[in-house]
Amino acid sequence: MMTLKDKIAFNCHRIAGGRAGGEALFSSDDICFYLVEPATGVVIEKDHALEGRSIAGKVLIFPSGKGSSVVQADGLYQLARQGKGPAAMIIQHPDTVLVASAIIMEVPLVDKADGLFYKLVNDGDYIDIDADEGRIVLEANPKIKADQKI
Repeated sequence: MMTLKDKIAFNCHRIAGGRAGGEALFSSDDICFYLVEPATGVVIEKDHALEGRSIAGKVLIFPSGKGSSVVQADGLYQLARQGKGPAAMIIQHPDTVLVASAIIMEVPLVDKADGLFYKLVNDGDYIDIDADEGRIVLEANPKIKADQKI
């Protein structure tokens, strides 16, 4: 039996290549990057699961993108231009607009993460994504008890 102090690797599927790491930020809602403030990376969409929280430099975990191609691509572009975009993204349901935007903006994007990943990941955990190798490494947030069994 592993404990949360261990690093755990999961398989995933590469959509947009690259490698990045950062703090996990989980959203139960789809994301429209046009409704994220470019200067701060703060989600400004009313009643969104991440309203008021910054996605800047985070490994963003969410179901899918939403919005037209113009607002998605421009939103992600404006965030990248300001240095406030996500470090990487893990999604459950890829859509053409989000995929194209991630490729153009060179943001690592993966899907098809092992189901156990979603049961174990928490906001604040450290995640390293190697999209080219199809691997996610999860390291539990140090605030979590190291002897907690999984």
